[in-house]
Amino acid sequence: MGDEGMGEILEVQRPHGTNLWRSAQALGILLTAVLLVGLVIRPNQALPVLWNVVIPLVPASLLVSPLIWRNVCPLATLNLWSAGWAGERRQTQRLAAYSSALGIFLFYLMVPARRFLFNADGPALAITIAIVAILALGVGAAFDLKAGFCNAICPVLPVERLYGQSPLLNVPNQRCVVCNLCSRACIDVAPDKSIAQRLGASRHSLSWLRSPFGAFSAALPGFVLGYFTVEDVPLAGAAGVYVHVVGWAAVSYLLALAAASLLPVRNRQILRSLAALAAGLYYWFAAPGIAETIGVALAAAPLRVAALTLVVAWWWRAELGLRRGSAFARS
Repeated sequence: MGDEGMGEILEVQRPHGTNLWRSAQALGILLTAVLLVGLVIRPNQALPVLWNVVIPLVPASLLVSPLIWRNVCPLATLNLWSAGWAGERRQTQRLAAYSSALGIFLFYLMVPARRFLFNADGPALAITIAIVAILALGVGAAFDLKAGFCNAICPVLPVERLYGQSPLLNVPNQRCVVCNLCSRACIDVAPDKSIAQRLGASRHSLSWLRSPFGAFSAALPGFVLGYFTVEDVPLAGAAGVYVHVVGWAAVSYLLALAAASLLPVRNRQILRSLAALAAGLYYWFAAPGIAETIGVALAAAPLRVAALTLVVAWWWRAELGLRRGSAFARS
């Protein structure tokens, strides 16, 4: 998407279910408020529900279609409530590059912090969520639509791109009545093209691994493995947690680099395999915690089977799509 095309306006088709999606968005804000209260006054009950019931639904929904989550995400709702209050700046190429790196940094900062803070300290997590919500409102006010937060510094955006690159369902964008190209590589416009637009010409060579998103994708399976192979520790052990998780992420990156350099596969295939591996590892390790929280200890094995079936189906369908010709230019 070049600068010369940023002035265009694209019509966005809105299906008949718009009112239902709006109700879901309002419910998301309400449930977030309830969650914040619960994290403060009932952390022992709220924390397991959040980490072992609510959060595990997100990766699966992204594989089905990233628009399911993006249509109801409470932070996106806040971002769009304030969008344009203090200006309607669009996302420049430089801003897109810097914001992508910042979002990935926030992801690496916040997820390992579960091990020494957020898994046990409800009030600290509530304060952090509130700060991010204020950030979504504040940054959103300075930019047009999603250009400042949702399509820029949101720490979940890189995961949305990676898992949403080959959606199983075509879910319409329920956020924008019209698209004025406020952001580059917007996943809401075309999920299957978002990575190609984000990587640009680098997707044709190994240089994609030197981009922020490329490095994030290559490191994600190791990041997931690193997170689940370290125990919860006191705050004093924070440095050790980061070293462990980043170390595994570095190993993952090097293995992806070796695969891209030595194996006769397309870069798109590597990206899809990285997404499938990361999602599979997540659900393999998360399943026991989910089963314990819902009170059915024997459910861990069926949950693993169901999740891995979804991941394999997603990967296989994506591979078939690539062989038949996909939006990602072949490398």
